[in-house]
Amino acid sequence: MLAGGALAHGDVQPQPVNTDGLDPLGTEWKVENPYRGNEKAVAIGDSGYNQNCARCHGLQMISGGLAPDLRYLPTGKEGDEYFVERMKHGAVINGVTKMPAFDGILSQEAMWAIRTYLEAKHEE
Repeated sequence: MLAGGALAHGDVQPQPVNTDGLDPLGTEWKVENPYRGNEKAVAIGDSGYNQNCARCHGLQMISGGLAPDLRYLPTGKEGDEYFVERMKHGAVINGVTKMPAFDGILSQEAMWAIRTYLEAKHEE
């Protein structure tokens, strides 16, 4: 038996992401990343990723196998659609939460900043 046990996603509290310095995006979701190429968004996304995503997807997006390696997430509109769907709604597989839903927890600005960071670190 493991001392303390590992409870995974259900035991993790999402951390707020400070998006000061980014243009506000309003309430209607953008279909494409409005911050693409924005260095301020990359820096904010780096922080947001490390606070909310790295524990499963790995430091600097290098996954240890628990979750997908996000360095290979498609760029552009195709990747944006997948990213928004997963971030907003999470992933439940066979009744097990594999990724929590962040809709209503992280702002649109925070999610797009994280997406901007992911694209800045993209690998083929």
